[in-house]
Amino acid sequence: MFYEIRRYQTRPGRRDDWVRYMEDVVLPFQQAKGMTVIGSFVDEEDEDGYVWVRRFDDEKDRVTRYAAVYEDPEWRDRIGPAVDELLLADHSVVTRVRPTAASGLQ
Repeated sequence: MFYEIRRYQTRPGRRDDWVRYMEDVVLPFQQAKGMTVIGSFVDEEDEDGYVWVRRFDDEKDRVTRYAAVYEDPEWRDRIGPAVDELLLADHSVVTRVRPTAASGLQ
């Protein structure tokens, strides 16, 4: 099992819009496609920062879930373009992490 910690930078002043879109559209869509979302966070030190975490069983699971989400016409035609309007994509950082033996996220 591993996690993705996804750190995004919203366009200046658009974080509240982003959080609403994530909670109303992106998260429900991805979860309906089988994505496991562990948490969604706003950065207390960066007014345009946002972080969320997803979990995968293994690489095969990740590939399957990515395909279900990002190859869907609904994502390509409607959700993805709206995401691009709210985020600074070149500032996104995705980190894959594996929990240690003492982690509560095993």
